[in-house]
Order: sequence, then C-alpha cells, then structure tokens
Amino acid sequence: MMKDMFEETAERVLGDLITPELIIASENGAWPEGLWHAVEENGLGLAAAPESSGGVGGSWHDAFVLIRAAGRHSAPVPLAETILVNWLLGLAGLDAAPGSATLAATGGDLADGRFSGTLGDIPWGGQAGHVLAVAGGNLVLLSSADGSRTGAFNAAREPRDTLTFDSASPVALAPLPASWPPETLLLGGAMIRSAQIAGGLGRLLDTAIDYANQRIQFGRAIGKFQAIQHQLALLAEQTALASAAAEMAFAASETAPSPAAIAAAKAVASEAAGQGAAIAHAVLGAIGFTYEHDLHFTTRRLWSWRSEFGSQSYWAQDVGRRLCRQGESGVWPAIMAMTPARAAKG
Repeated sequence: MMKDMFEETAERVLGDLITPELIIASENGAWPEGLWHAVEENGLGLAAAPESSGGVGGSWHDAFVLIRAAGRHSAPVPLAETILVNWLLGLAGLDAAPGSATLAATGGDLADGRFSGTLGDIPWGGQAGHVLAVAGGNLVLLSSADGSRTGAFNAAREPRDTLTFDSASPVALAPLPASWPPETLLLGGAMIRSAQIAGGLGRLLDTAIDYANQRIQFGRAIGKFQAIQHQLALLAEQTALASAAAEMAFAASETAPSPAAIAAAKAVASEAAGQGAAIAHAVLGAIGFTYEHDLHFTTRRLWSWRSEFGSQSYWAQDVGRRLCRQGESGVWPAIMAMTPARAAKG
C-alpha cells in the first residue's frame, strides 16, 4: 500500500536525520539543507500531488502518515505545508510548486493579474521558496523572494513570518474550485496541524512510557505505581483520539477540504495537545523541564500548533454552530455525513 510505503520512508528519512542538535541549530536560524535535500530526493513534498502535476500520485488520506511523522519528529522544515500546497495545486489543475512551499490563511488583493497585500503568520515564510494565498476567488502561488519579509517565531522557535507583496506577478494562478470553501487555506492549515499534533502526542507517549519504566523510586520503576499508570493511560487515550480525528478529516477531504470534519479534528487535537503535554511533564517531573532533555522540543510545538490556524475554542464553537443549525433531528445525520464510508466500515 502507498500509505505503508510513505510511513516507512518518512520514519527512515526523518528518524535518521532529525537529531536534537539539528533542531537546536534550526531554532537558532540555520536551514537544515541536508534534511530538506533528503525530503526532496524521496519525493515526500510531492506525495499527494497527482502525477499529471509532477507529483507522486498518492491520495490525501495516504499523506496523513507523512504529516503525522513530521509532527512526531518535530521536523524543522515546511514538509507538512509543502505536501498541503502541492495537493491543493494539483486539485486545482496546477503544477506542483518547485522546491519548498508554504501557505497564508489570510489573503491579499489581486488586480490586473498582480498580487498585493500583507500576509502574516506564514510558517517558514522566509525559508520556503513559494507561498500559496487566496485572493479574488483565486488560488495564487507567489515566489517568497518577491515579498519583503518581517521575521517572527512561535513558542517553538519555528519561523512564522510576515511577507508583504507589492504588485507581484504570481508564479501560478487558478480559480478556486466551486466546491471549495473560501477559507480553504485556513481549513487546510488546521488539518495538517491536527495530524502533526497527533504525531507529537505519539512521541510524548513513547517518551513517558520509557521514562516510567526506567526511573526507579522507592525501590521500583515508577511505571509500576497505579497513579502513573493512570496518567499514561490518559495520555494514550488523548493520543488515540487526536490521531483518529485527524485521520478522519484527511479521509473526508479527498477531493476538497471537509469543513465539519476538519473543525472537529482541530478542536479534538488542540485539547489533546494541552492535556498530553501536561501529563508528559508530570510523569517526567523536574528533568522534563530542563533544556538538556528533549521533551521540550515536542511540548513547545504542541503548545504552538494547538493555536495555529484556529484555536481549540475557535473550532469547538464552529462545530457547535454547525450542529445547532441541523436541529434536533439532524445532529446524528450531520455527524455521519462527515464520516467517510470506508472509515465507518472499519
């Protein structure tokens, strides 16, 4: 299966190349050239783009495991964003972006075929070669080099830049497909963050279990104490919930972003991120708060990702409004409508 191949490749490439030293260097402003070269060499950024657009031809559902792996390994490159941008470009009939790509959930203006505007909170805006925006009902792919950059970071020291364009000529342009919601990029960003959170929670669970089995207190491993076992069970529960919700959103969005499924996934994943990080730090105790231990590489990203492309409360309110509009008799059909048929059978 394509999905298994993607997962195996991602674990090999990211697991072998991403080290604490690499993440520290990237947080200090270094671009991990070797890592990105390996990503491109293995076609990971093109995984969900159709072959006709220069991609690998995998499905968007298949790409879930790649983006989850990027979260698990705290990948200090815009891998998730590049996969998303190339998938959207392919669905719109455009060729995949050359090199790395990112997206801006806020739009600018398109006049006489030229783009102007200020795009904020762009992941890896100064490092990615291209940025995708929506303006005037169009998907607009821009060269990042055509914009002036103001650097900024999230709590994990990942770049979240502002790019300002003044009458820039797009690299590619196409009408937003009629079936796509105007907030497509916000939805796409929320979807990839939910998958990254699921991956990060998986990393926390493994780290907490390993520590609990090794840390000796009162003559035995702390993992033998019922209170610790209970906390680890809660962390496993949050990890499974986030992963299931995120994968359902990917499965429901094969041909266009599914607003209802994505809203649910991001709300669930964001809540799980907060609870999971708290549990992991409680299990590891004081050592988990030191810079020398690598736990913070994951927890700082979870704290950042849960707020990006819409917070937990933003998406929870969105879910609530959607269900309230259905009326008493329409709630269950609405829930089932956002559950893909193959997921429901599984």
